Amino acid sequence: MLDNIRSAFNVGGIFRTADGVGVEHLYLCGITPVPGVHPALAKTALGAENTVPWSSHNNALSVAENLREQGVTLLAVERTPESIPIQDCSLSRFDDRKIALILGHERAGVDPGLLALTDAVIALPMVGGKASLN
Repeated sequence: MLDNIRSAFNVGGIFRTADGVGVEHLYLCGITPVPGVHPALAKTALGAENTVPWSSHNNALSVAENLREQGVTLLAVERTPESIPIQDCSLSRFDDRKIALILGHERAGVDPGLLALTDAVIALPMVGGKASLN
């Protein structure tokens, strides 16, 4: 789930990554650019926007609540005091349920309302000067 990602280049890169790792569906929420509207997305997605199923939604909270009702585990990727470093996160603790990763705005991060709905918050350790990959 991509919530309020502002850069079409970032979304295109996420489409390409999603294709490479076999993501079943991308939920594009809020202001997140969608395929067919933003040429920069297609430029970086390199066709993955045509192979990865996606849908567009105004409200990420509604999508997250719906996924929870379906028994999907919600994991936010965000740096918080409670975050679990990704190398310490065992996915087996979620009983083989489907998992939705939530990625937030490049500067503001994952919406606090979404964080409150998650089963866990995981973080990618960053050792450089930047606090984010995007």
